[in-house]
Amino acid sequence: MQNTTSKEKILKQIRKALTHKSSAEIGDVDKDSEIFSPSEEPLEILFAQNFLGLNGKFIFCENETELIGNLGSVAKENKWENIFCLEPTIKEFLNKASVKFSDKESDLLAIDIGLTLCECLIARTGSLIITSKQTSGRRLPIYANEHVVIAYTSQLVYNIKDALKLIKDKYNNQLPSMIATISGPSRTADIEKTLVQGAHGPKEIFVFLVDDMAAAS
Repeated sequence: MQNTTSKEKILKQIRKALTHKSSAEIGDVDKDSEIFSPSEEPLEILFAQNFLGLNGKFIFCENETELIGNLGSVAKENKWENIFCLEPTIKEFLNKASVKFSDKESDLLAIDIGLTLCECLIARTGSLIITSKQTSGRRLPIYANEHVVIAYTSQLVYNIKDALKLIKDKYNNQLPSMIATISGPSRTADIEKTLVQGAHGPKEIFVFLVDDMAAAS
């Protein structure tokens, strides 16, 4: 009697399936319907909940004046030093908050705090999208020990599909060479299944969310 291993049985079934294809027709795949049930929470609340759940630090600002005050307070409270920023808008905020910073390329590798803008915020996952077409470029968001993001409520979208559409529309389908999703501080559990933050990038991430929708209404 010939012995048949489990591997041979599996291979035999695979060969049979490839030879005798199913006659059932596969209908059109629905790519547009939402997989997740939409939340009734406002997008800013949904984002804050999910972002905080990823160990992010969230500060809501009613306007840019409050943003300037909060930047100064948080910088002082956390004893921020070696701050780096390339974004003209944020530089203006830092100057008004009397927060010292550098924008010299030679200081980039020695920074502790990096401030950037973002393309948009994804409420359902508490994530933010950055791209290579931003003034901050590819390096700043990962070089700093702490990444600080200034964002606006008008940049909130529900899911990643909405985020990609926003970027496509913004750049007329000329997509940036890098589109990155950031969901909380950098972390890994590769070594002995012990969770370590800051393994591949910033160990802390702050989002200052400025409400620019109330002023527009």
